[in-house]
Amino acid sequence: MSASVSLSPTSLREFRDILSRIGDKWALLVVSTLDERSLRFSELKRGVPGISQRMLTLTLRGLERDGLVKRTVVASMPQRVDYELTPLGRTLLEPAWRILDWVSSHRETVNSSRKSYDGHGSSAVQAEDELTPPVTTSSLSSGQEALER
Repeated sequence: MSASVSLSPTSLREFRDILSRIGDKWALLVVSTLDERSLRFSELKRGVPGISQRMLTLTLRGLERDGLVKRTVVASMPQRVDYELTPLGRTLLEPAWRILDWVSSHRETVNSSRKSYDGHGSSAVQAEDELTPPVTTSSLSSGQEALER
């Protein structure tokens, strides 16, 4: 696909809506966490450090609405809900891992540029950094290994 895409106004709106979904703060992390198997909500929450219960719920609903994640209610005591990637969701894994690898490789450079732009390390940027848990390369490598299979 070329960098310049010619779309009708309706198609452009749909294009932006989909990009908004998969490009939000949490969607790619949730998708990449579901790469190997289905997970219960609590397992998924532990697998995405820093996500609140509400944000995970909203992200999963959006991904399910777009056909990327399947939600399965298992009749048991207590009731269990599992989440897994659909075949369409699996097509997003390779691009997701590439983006996450890029972020991992360029995070320090981007943060340095931000600090320089913001006036050499404002306290607001430092406070935000302390609240955001890092994505580790070890968690990235497990997903990359799954892609290579």
